[in-house]
Amino acid sequence: MSSPEIASLSWGQMKVQGSATTYKDCKVWPGGSRAWDWRETGTEHSPGVQPADVKEVVEKGVQTLVIGRGMSEALKVPPSTVEYLKKQGIDVRVLQTEQAVKEYNALVAQGVRVGGVFHSTC
Repeated sequence: MSSPEIASLSWGQMKVQGSATTYKDCKVWPGGSRAWDWRETGTEHSPGVQPADVKEVVEKGVQTLVIGRGMSEALKVPPSTVEYLKKQGIDVRVLQTEQAVKEYNALVAQGVRVGGVFHSTC
């Protein structure tokens, strides 16, 4: 099962191939996607993306995880989250969201088992 391509990105809106939903923030993995609701884990811009935010995607068996920090990179990614991913044997890429989407889609095109969590505003 391949990872779905991110079909479009604009401020506050993301569309993922195979989903009729327009997301604000989203999680994607081989075979699926869903809204990323920060309230589930108490996530805020700082300290940022927690291991609990990426655990669901990790459990889908990804080789690489791309984290989109927002259009202005307001969303932090603490070292503890990067360390958690590396301990799982996952290649992690932390980028501004537009760059993160380009990187994610390039990995999809290469057939990599890639997942991502993306913040589409600040």
